[in-house]
Amino acid sequence: QVLLVESGGGLVQPGDSLRLSCGAKGFTLDYYAMGWFRQAPGKEREVVACINSRESGNSTDYADSVKGRFTISRDNAEKTTFLQMNSLKPEDTGTYYCAAMYPLCGNSRPDLELWGQGTQVTVSS
Repeated sequence: QVLLVESGGGLVQPGDSLRLSCGAKGFTLDYYAMGWFRQAPGKEREVVACINSRESGNSTDYADSVKGRFTISRDNAEKTTFLQMNSLKPEDTGTYYCAAMYPLCGNSRPDLELWGQGTQVTVSS
């Protein structure tokens, strides 16, 4: 069964904005760290942003390439994680994946990780 579903991707021009959503179902989201990853064609998947659970302080971390432009947030009651992407650049192009991790961003148990199917973001003139 699909437990995480990404949406909100699309084709935009440089400088535009997109808001990605990750909806969760079938499990309790509250205690997971939630992350956004992306993969460009021919390149390895990389961490874009991550937000820890409330119990872990709701702290966030971002890749250097997106700091100041992207914002990750979560709504545990709605079981949704968001990624607001502003000032998009062509190098932001890729497939964006949502993941649930436990217990912490950057320190998760692989057996507890959940991944979505991805949503495509293309930034081009």
